[in-house]
Amino acid sequence: MDRTPRCDAVELRVHGISGVTAERILDHPIVARVAGDTHAGFFRPRPGSGAAGGATAGVAVEAYRWGSLTAGAAVRTASMLLLLPFMLSNLAVWLRPPGHDRWGLLSMLCRLLAGTLTATFVLAIVGVTLDLIGWQCVPYPGCRASRPYLAWLYMLPSGPRLALLSAVPLLALRVVWAIGTRSARAFEGFGPSSAQALADGETGSLADAGFWQDEQTIGWLRQIHVALGISTLNVSLIAGISPAGFGAPRHVAPFGVAVGLLVFNVILLCLPAPASAAGARRLLRPLWAATVGVSVLCLAVATLAGATPSGSGKLPGYEGAAAGVVAVQGVLLVMLTVVTYTRQRGVRTERPFLRGLGTPIMAAAAVSVGAAFTATLVYRIADALDHGDIPDPIRPNSPLVGPLEPPVAYWWAALAGLAALLIGAAVTSATLLASRRRRRELAARIIERDYPDVPAEDAHRLRLVRETIARSRVSEELGPVLIAFLVIASLGLATVTLDVIGIGPTQLAARLGGQSGALPVLAAYVTDAGVWVISLLVISLMVLGFRSYRSSQTRRLVAVLWDLGTFWPRTVHPFAPPCYAARAVPELAKRITGLTARGPVVLSGHSHGSVLAAATILQLPPPVLARVSLLTYGSPLRRTYARLYPAYLGPEALCDLGGRIGWRWRNLWRDTDPIGGSIFPRVPDTPPPCADPAAGDVDIRLRDPRGLTIDPADTVPPPIERHWPYHTQAAYQVAIRELIDWSR
Repeated sequence: MDRTPRCDAVELRVHGISGVTAERILDHPIVARVAGDTHAGFFRPRPGSGAAGGATAGVAVEAYRWGSLTAGAAVRTASMLLLLPFMLSNLAVWLRPPGHDRWGLLSMLCRLLAGTLTATFVLAIVGVTLDLIGWQCVPYPGCRASRPYLAWLYMLPSGPRLALLSAVPLLALRVVWAIGTRSARAFEGFGPSSAQALADGETGSLADAGFWQDEQTIGWLRQIHVALGISTLNVSLIAGISPAGFGAPRHVAPFGVAVGLLVFNVILLCLPAPASAAGARRLLRPLWAATVGVSVLCLAVATLAGATPSGSGKLPGYEGAAAGVVAVQGVLLVMLTVVTYTRQRGVRTERPFLRGLGTPIMAAAAVSVGAAFTATLVYRIADALDHGDIPDPIRPNSPLVGPLEPPVAYWWAALAGLAALLIGAAVTSATLLASRRRRRELAARIIERDYPDVPAEDAHRLRLVRETIARSRVSEELGPVLIAFLVIASLGLATVTLDVIGIGPTQLAARLGGQSGALPVLAAYVTDAGVWVISLLVISLMVLGFRSYRSSQTRRLVAVLWDLGTFWPRTVHPFAPPCYAARAVPELAKRITGLTARGPVVLSGHSHGSVLAAATILQLPPPVLARVSLLTYGSPLRRTYARLYPAYLGPEALCDLGGRIGWRWRNLWRDTDPIGGSIFPRVPDTPPPCADPAAGDVDIRLRDPRGLTIDPADTVPPPIERHWPYHTQAAYQVAIRELIDWSR
């Protein structure tokens, strides 16, 4: 039941990232929830306790707090860190350039790349259980010594042993499946069930009725990815029990069936989700029946295989599988880069950010993080099993321990990760130094315009403001850094060609410098350093996840990343964290529809909240839009979202947004704000961003700080407010009053 008192005009505030409290949004110590629930709710000052901070006379102030959707439950927030590679892969498709994607090629490549991440995840668990433990460690007395939890496995023949250990990858798949479905049940599916679900990230727009309804797509992809992971396990299991090849009929038949099912899953990933649930069921039911049947067949063949020669090197087929997945990722990344670059060249818009390569850059980040997770898991387990001495050609194995040899592809991944860190840090430093003068000159022009006559005693204050403005422009300079990362990641994946022919970093160094030279030893130490650096980064991430379980402050810090990464629906990887906007946007639209029946509504969005506000307005019907206005402040809509997501929130979409509400829109921004900016910047010698001249009245620039000299009634100079607060300035109340009057 709605407990909101009747009021003609309402200012509905939507906060930004990091999950702030309702008290802070309203700038009031005593609040009460009037709608929603503990996950996301609408709050107002408790009746009789006074008005909200920055309130306009005659206007009720209400806050929508959605931060608990990403920062609420400690277990959920911590588990999301494990899903980081999947989140990045899902985010990649939304960074595509505008324009038509012929045959849906870009989306298909993104889905295939996401499928390789699932295969990488399963192969990492296979590498620990079937390879390191079941194949390499258990047969050797020195490895299983003082480990009774492993010694009993020695009593089993190698075939049944591998079949038993196959339960661990299956359990890992079940865990990530459970994380995604549990979160989805809690936060998704909030919109009307009759809306047409978004079937493909390439075909939707923010104004589509079913844009935020991704349950059908996720259900389709989840079944395929689970079947793909199980098929990867089946192929690895049959290859592992066939060290002499597949000449025996009992091996060649199940191996062929397992590979065939794997290929069938890859083909399904190339197809968009069916338009109807009935069509999906017609394909998924036979798929699951085949998956269960093939899995039972492979487990039975492995169990009946008995003892096979083991303990000589890696698990048969595992090295090739790991290298093959990395090779496929490299090919897909190159294809994605070519398709994206070709597509953006055909679109006549302003100069694209990141050269239009946002999609392959984010895809490369997903692959790199996935490789880091995999290498850390495999090497740290190997390090523990062989008592802290991972062997390589320079440091041979001890005959008492056994050849615990992770795949060579992971060595190359460690070197590529170390190179990415070092080169990325160097490029970042060089970029910031090269742009420092330009940023300072821009800040000096702003200072000269805002503070033309400054007393000599305030010169130090003037320098501080200038440096603040210059630092706030750093984000615009990071494009070369991200492009350099794409190049480094692509080169790192290209090294898999050496792995295919069995050459690792130390072997390559030995061939170049000789077995007795210093180069192989240096390569061994550098490779070890790369493994440890990558491991420390991943372990630090895990520590952060543990702290998010223990500390609400750390949990909010982690939620900042997830607020940005889980805004978009999941149309690529089903194991990614759920899309909180799938609830927030329909819920905001429903609340605004109810409030406009009583009077005008000003939707007030700060920072990332302005993005939610814009998405909500694009979902409102015309009768409701007639009584809705928009106030944004500290907004990254143009500065970040229009540049990163031009196909969905580009200049054309922003112009359409203003036209839908009759240009009842005001945007407050400051030059000192490192996040927010103007929506429709005026660029000399270029046409206006929108055909309607009313777009020129949207932006209202606020001078920050308000002054440099200490007021006679104060003891300190006015503060530099940067990104927060905005509601304390008079321009905020003036904008609210103006928008309310226009909407009556």
